[in-house]
Amino acid sequence: MAEITRRRTGELLRELFALLLAAPEGLRASAALEALAARVTLTPYEAQDYESGGRRFDKIVRFATVDCVKAGWLLKDKGIWNITDEGRRAHAELTDPEAFYRRAVKLYNEWRATQPDAEVPSTAAATSGDPLAQESTAKEVSITFEEADERAWAEISTYLQAMKPYDFQELVADLLRAMGYYVSWVSPPGKDGGVDIWAGPDALGAQSPRIKVQVKRQQVAVNVEGLRSFMAVLGDEDVGLFVCTGGFTKDAMTEARTQEKRRVTLIGLEKLFDLLVAHYDKLSDQARRQLPLRPIYFLAPRG
Repeated sequence: MAEITRRRTGELLRELFALLLAAPEGLRASAALEALAARVTLTPYEAQDYESGGRRFDKIVRFATVDCVKAGWLLKDKGIWNITDEGRRAHAELTDPEAFYRRAVKLYNEWRATQPDAEVPSTAAATSGDPLAQESTAKEVSITFEEADERAWAEISTYLQAMKPYDFQELVADLLRAMGYYVSWVSPPGKDGGVDIWAGPDALGAQSPRIKVQVKRQQVAVNVEGLRSFMAVLGDEDVGLFVCTGGFTKDAMTEARTQEKRRVTLIGLEKLFDLLVAHYDKLSDQARRQLPLRPIYFLAPRG
C-alpha cells in the first residue's frame, strides 16, 4: 500500500491553499511549508528525514505543487507562493481532496504532453498513489530549480536589506546611470527634503522629465501616507521614483496607479534586483563590488 495516497496529497494541497488564500501577499515557501506542517498531523512516513537531509513531507508537498503550477493554480516567484484566480476557483469548486489533486495532475499531464521531450507515463506510475513514485525528470528539475532560486534570493535579499543606507542609495544612483540617465545629485547624510537622488535624460538638466528619487532601506512597507508625502515634493513636470526594500501597501500601489497629476513609479526589492541584474554589466566597478553577483547556469524547467 502506498505510504502517501492521492487523497492524502489532496488534503495537504487544500490545506496549503487555505493558508495561501489567507495571505493575499503570498507566503515564502519555507514559511508556508512550516505553517502547513503545524496545521496537519504528519504521519511517521511524512515526518522522516532523508539521509541527505530534508524532511519527506516537504518533498511530497513541493512535488504536488508542481502540478498546481502547471495547472495555472499557483505562482512561484523568488520563493514566494501565491494562489491565482484559477486556483481560488478550483479550491472552491473541488472540495473533495482527491478530486482536487486529480484535476491538478490531469492539467499537469496535459501541459506535459505539449513539451518536446514528453514521456508516456508507465502503467505503474499512472496507477501509483505516491507522488514520489511518479517523479519524473521534469519534476526533479523543477524542484531543484525552485529550491536553488529560493536559497539564492533569500541570501541576496538579506544582503541588500543589510546594506548601509547611504551605500544602498549610491547603488540606486549607479543603477540609474547604468540605465542611461544622468545623476546630477545624490543626497549626503542628513536631511534631504524628501528627495535622495536627482536625475534626468541629459547632462545639463535642460530636458524633461526631471527625475526625483526617494530611497528607503527598511523592512516596513510604505503606506499611502508615506507615498503622498513623497508626491508632495514632485512638480508637474517631474517623474517620481520611490524605491523601498520593504515594498508598498496595496493602498499605496493603488494610489500610485490612479494618479492623474503626479507620475510616480514604485520599485520594491524584487523589481530593483531585476533591474540591477538586467543592467549589471553597465554598473560601475564600485557598484559591482557592493553587489558581487556571479551567474551559475543549469537547465531550468521547461514552460
